[in-house]
Amino acid sequence: MSGAGALEAHLAGGASSVCRCWKLVRGDGLTLGFTDHDRTLVFDGVTFAPETGLSAAALMQSTGLSVDNTEAVGVLSDAAITEADIAAGRYDGAEIEAWLVHWEAPENRVLQFRGALGEVTRANGAFSAELRGLAERMNAATGLVYQRSCSAVLGDGACRFDLTTPGYAIEAEVVGVEGGRVIHVEGAQGFEPRWFERGRCDMLDGQAAGLGGAIKIDRPEGALRRIELWDRLRSEITPGDRLRLTAGCDKSMDTCRFKFTNLLNFQGFPDIPGTDWMVAHPARQSARSGGSRR
Repeated sequence: MSGAGALEAHLAGGASSVCRCWKLVRGDGLTLGFTDHDRTLVFDGVTFAPETGLSAAALMQSTGLSVDNTEAVGVLSDAAITEADIAAGRYDGAEIEAWLVHWEAPENRVLQFRGALGEVTRANGAFSAELRGLAERMNAATGLVYQRSCSAVLGDGACRFDLTTPGYAIEAEVVGVEGGRVIHVEGAQGFEPRWFERGRCDMLDGQAAGLGGAIKIDRPEGALRRIELWDRLRSEITPGDRLRLTAGCDKSMDTCRFKFTNLLNFQGFPDIPGTDWMVAHPARQSARSGGSRR
């Protein structure tokens, strides 16, 4: 017998050779393993290292759809979880699993928690992170919204536009940075002004690799291009770093039709009557010129 049943039998015998293991998967795909045991454990292809910055708090989960009262705490270190990575947002929304493991036989284990990191706070060389269970997703509002503009996100399952289409996403090189929000790039010539506005800027290398943000302003400046983000990236950008610019969409029907040739997948309702029509009242005459009646 192995697995959860074997662990239950082990616990029924009064033994205490169990530990907690945490598996953390960041948005960029980096997988980290932590354990409160005093030696390294390996299972499911993940190495769970001791004394590497994360410890387990007691799991206090509730019924319903409220956020579970669960917390991960740890110490900031260069070996595992660094303050720079937390400040850069690399752990925002990271997926996490908590296991109770028989450390003498790691195949005997049970999954206690699965969810994502919520609010992360840090102080005095340590951090704490709120853990949000899978039920948290059910609190999000869903359904269609009737509006003139498109409700889809460019390139998602509703939009269906292929962002790898030539001319809609390019790689360029940083030649200058102002305050972390304004980036001057080289290698993005030949595009109309504002082509990338409302699109994305994603860093491909350097200290900010894996981070990105929405583009507020895009305009050519001679042989260069000025890209201004809505928010500064929370990591340093330096000349020579590579980035990817993705074309922007203002979610209007004309943009969908002429810029992306994707009108069949437009998710808006451009013919919804406006407020003038909604407050109109019956009248014998259809003309509403504003002139006097005789």
